[in-house]
Amino acid sequence: MGLKSFVIPAVDIKEGKAVRLFKGRADSVTVYGSDPVEMAKRWEEEGAKHLHVVDLDGAFEGVPKNYRIVEQIVKAVSIPVEFGGGMRSREAVEKMLNIGVDRVVIGSMAYQNPDEFAKVVSDFPKKVIVGIDAKDGKVAVKGWVEKTEYTPLEFAKKYDHMDIWGFLYTDVNRDGALKGPDIEGTKHLAENLSHPVIASGGVSSVEDVKKLYSLKKYGVYGVVVGKALYEGKINLKQLED
Repeated sequence: MGLKSFVIPAVDIKEGKAVRLFKGRADSVTVYGSDPVEMAKRWEEEGAKHLHVVDLDGAFEGVPKNYRIVEQIVKAVSIPVEFGGGMRSREAVEKMLNIGVDRVVIGSMAYQNPDEFAKVVSDFPKKVIVGIDAKDGKVAVKGWVEKTEYTPLEFAKKYDHMDIWGFLYTDVNRDGALKGPDIEGTKHLAENLSHPVIASGGVSSVEDVKKLYSLKKYGVYGVVVGKALYEGKINLKQLED
């Protein structure tokens, strides 16, 4: 797998548009397109091997709000789609998997309702990615607004024995800020867990992607990239396959 396959383009949806947030803040939004479906198709055409779709309205409100758009994205592309945002009940998870989403990212439910989370994992083996959103060294939930007492590794260890797909690690303070990913934090997680880790947040250049790619041997599977792709700092078509 080359750099192109390692990069997972992000399609973040807010109020029906393709956007990016700055450091996870709902009041700091940049709109990159009125049609998230066209954006998803663009990344597939440029060589993406799978997509990371987030319902930001769902993340902040607790239930998916852009269900129809996600369904249209899944139908419009032939590559796997992982989805996050408002996955706080078994019903919400099942609904997304039923429309063809390949994997779901769950964070808040894992923290707030571990029994229901365990049941979801049991019912949908290998379909759940545990979302680990870190703020100032602690895991944040509920759309990144509530900090918990757990470090990312402490949080991840609670679920590493389950039949999940893996983990998605985001340093929220870097997300959308283009100031470089948390290389050491990502490595520390990956080398101490038995499941794969997807990195996210802060990627600003091909060099950043290469640094994370060098962590594959520790279990880093890929990196979600948003703003750097949308602003042309990384050209997906030019990455080696």
